[in-house]
Amino acid sequence: MTGGANILHADLDAFYASVEQLLNPALRGKPIAVGGGVVLAASYEAKAFGVRGGMAGRKARELCPQLIFVDGHYKEYQRLGDAAIKVLDDFTPLVERISIDEAFADVSGTAHLFGSPGTIARAIRRRVRTELGLPISVGIARTKHLAKIASQVAKPDGLVEVDPASELAFLHDLPVELMWGVGPVTRGKLEAEGIRTIGQLANTPGHSLRGLLGEAAGDKLGALAWNRDPRAIETRHRARSVGAQSALGRKPATEAVFRPTLLYLADRIGSRLRAKSMAGRTITVRIRFADMHAITRSTTLPAPVAATALLAEVAEDLVRTALFTHREERVLTLLAISVSHIERCPELQLELELGLADERQRPGARRGAARWTADRAVDAVRSRFGWEAIAYGPLAFDRGRAVPDTFRELAEREL
Repeated sequence: MTGGANILHADLDAFYASVEQLLNPALRGKPIAVGGGVVLAASYEAKAFGVRGGMAGRKARELCPQLIFVDGHYKEYQRLGDAAIKVLDDFTPLVERISIDEAFADVSGTAHLFGSPGTIARAIRRRVRTELGLPISVGIARTKHLAKIASQVAKPDGLVEVDPASELAFLHDLPVELMWGVGPVTRGKLEAEGIRTIGQLANTPGHSLRGLLGEAAGDKLGALAWNRDPRAIETRHRARSVGAQSALGRKPATEAVFRPTLLYLADRIGSRLRAKSMAGRTITVRIRFADMHAITRSTTLPAPVAATALLAEVAEDLVRTALFTHREERVLTLLAISVSHIERCPELQLELELGLADERQRPGARRGAARWTADRAVDAVRSRFGWEAIAYGPLAFDRGRAVPDTFRELAEREL
């Protein structure tokens, strides 16, 4: 991508906690966390004590004894998130929303209407603050990756514009964890090699990065460290996967823990797939252990599926296999399921019973068709009376585990 700094990344600050403080002014300036057993989101005042999303509530209280836990107002999150993105839409049609509270915008063709990218960014921040009462940080740069980093540097409630003439000087002094794709595991691997800044990563030979992180990740991060990012704004995002995750705190790695959790996650995914007449062939599970180390396991089925029980069964098999090969791991902190290789499946194609080894995984077989019928009945009840009206098996007696879709990762929002 060439040209000037015309890409904006707008990101609402500590969004869920900021909404709670907006709704209840008595919470302003105080350390708050949305959630209970697990912290779903934390205010900046709480983050100053080390409280982070995904942290067990007990640990958060140890770090910040004065922490105030609040229930989430999820409809308000959606309403205010939509309203903030609508402000960007007023300045350019080239807006790519990547989560409930952040989006990219390309303003390269709107200068004659609204002024420079900096002028537009200031107008966006002013309107979001005035009309919605929320703080929003904006980064401006020549590429999407650098714009996102700039918005992180701008936090809280700030604006950073990166001059193309000095973008590498800006980028290379920053810590590697600000890069897109550098999570705790990757950061740990890089730090073990003495790589703590983006500049150090940029000057690490490509073969060393590939050996450390794998070929794809090494090449990608190496390019981003030099701000080589050709991605354009995508205003229409095609669904590639759909998923859900559940932060568990610290739970024993037993079937009594992972089976109901996986059923719950499969229920959320399956219902969203069926609502769009979609199904997927590849099921992936992600398991995170006590030391925050995570592993993934996946399988590709003979036919696309969207049945809740089948998704749960396949996920259970994958988790059992993973735990068998990691028998030293005794504690689970997170479970996730995602479904990919998605295609449209408006109707169920019935199949003859042929005694095939994989027949239980075929949605058109007799057992699969019965499950499809049951799922459709559940979907119909929920459509009329709401999600809480009916649940599968043990989930009917475990309402406390539900985490609304607004807290899902981006992959969960793509449908």
